[in-house]
Amino acid sequence: MAKKSPYITREGYEALREESARLWKKRRRVVKILAAAAAEGDRSENAEYIYRKKQLREMDRRIRYLQKRIPELKSVETPPQDTGRIFFGAWATLEDENGEEVTYRIVGTDEFVPQKNWISIDSPMAQALLGKSLDEEIRVETPSGRKQLLVLEISYSFPAGDKPLE
Repeated sequence: MAKKSPYITREGYEALREESARLWKKRRRVVKILAAAAAEGDRSENAEYIYRKKQLREMDRRIRYLQKRIPELKSVETPPQDTGRIFFGAWATLEDENGEEVTYRIVGTDEFVPQKNWISIDSPMAQALLGKSLDEEIRVETPSGRKQLLVLEISYSFPAGDKPLE
């Protein structure tokens, strides 16, 4: 498995820390419920016990991942000095060959949201965009084939109507 980029936005870093805290709180409740279910006797036919054990395993897996990943992360707090080029954290508005526009935000691997076009810095699209400036053309291989795109706009602040990690 390829090494993940350590970069994350400040909002993404805070969201992961909050998720970790929520999981620990929830885990304590699940352990209490599990102990009560275990006290009921025959565990092999106890649906509550079986379900809570599975739930606990899934939570523990995510907690272990967060405990390992969060210390590795480097939170990017400020935009780069050269805001005229695309770097981590940028919103880049692109135009394809058909004149259709799309805006992508380059974020960390732990915070990408495909529905909002927030793409991982490790993705082929982000790699093709990094370092590009206004009116520059890029070519990138996508699952639907090779695309040629033109950089129309670059921004490092939240666009109107967009909010951090909703």
